[in-house]
Amino acid sequence: EALRRDSEKSPLEKLLRRGAQAKKCYAARLTFRRLDEESRVKARVKWTEGRQFVAESGSGHSVVIDGPPDHGGRNTGPRPMEMLLMGMGSCTAFDILNILDKARADVTDCVAELDAERADEVPAVFTKIHVHFVVTGHALKEKQVQRAVELSAEKYCSASIMLVNGGVEITHSFEIIEA
Repeated sequence: EALRRDSEKSPLEKLLRRGAQAKKCYAARLTFRRLDEESRVKARVKWTEGRQFVAESGSGHSVVIDGPPDHGGRNTGPRPMEMLLMGMGSCTAFDILNILDKARADVTDCVAELDAERADEVPAVFTKIHVHFVVTGHALKEKQVQRAVELSAEKYCSASIMLVNGGVEITHSFEIIEA
């Protein structure tokens, strides 16, 4: 039936229809490209000397990463695996603050203390990570903080969920301090 309707249209109407479809297709391609660019994260890591590197994020921030002297470094920055651990800690603490802010909790400080175990053999991947949150504020509710920790661990923290999916056992605990 659609073919009959299309065949009844004049050549000009058919051309206009195809043009409109092409515009929609082009707009969809632009939308997909834009979404793809938004989901990308870029970084550049430049070797400077020994085992020292300067890493620059796509947002323009830099950090020095270095190894210990017994591996050719000069101990001028965190180790690569420490950066990974710090990134995960920042990611989950960021989530917890966002969740508690939305709950209108009066948070004055939040510290994520991380303790990780690595495999004995190469590659010395993380096998276990424990994150302990120390959340300080006024009249904070235990259930709110617990729910924020659970939501970060199970739904929002991209870094920790990626590590869990890679086989790392991650546990969490928290304490609340009245400000």
